Amino acid sequence: MSVTESLDSTREAAWRTYIEASQRLYTQLEEDLRADSELSFADYHVLVLLSEAPGQRLRMGELASRLIFSPSRLTYQVSSMQRRGLVSKEPCPDDRRGSEAVLTAAGLLALREAAPHHLASVRTHLMDDLDDAEVACLTRVFDRLGERLRASRASSTTPAPR
Repeated sequence: MSVTESLDSTREAAWRTYIEASQRLYTQLEEDLRADSELSFADYHVLVLLSEAPGQRLRMGELASRLIFSPSRLTYQVSSMQRRGLVSKEPCPDDRRGSEAVLTAAGLLALREAAPHHLASVRTHLMDDLDDAEVACLTRVFDRLGERLRASRASSTTPAPR
């Protein structure tokens, strides 16, 4: 019984397959990462984003947006990583009201040590099983979905004109 219009059986099967497989994949990647590095998936993603940023630093708001984290979740994440010496939190040089997350030398080392194992896990559990056409298809689908969701979110958070 459905309260809303249901999906056709093909789309419902695709949806359920996606949900189950993506959760299994995320869980496996997280377990492998923790076993090899003691980093969580969120830790790793923060370290990657900071390592790629100019000066290896990002404003907290931009980091939260790129991680798709709420401000409170990012504060918790950065605080946890600060305690372990992976990142520091510093005032923004051009706006003292804001803060930046900054990659530390220990954080960069942790990322460099974890990356080969994590990428091997990604290859083993996902990429090695896909041919070039499937990789291209996944990229097209998730690029389009990501753009649509970003645009939808941006339009829903933009105040209406008065």
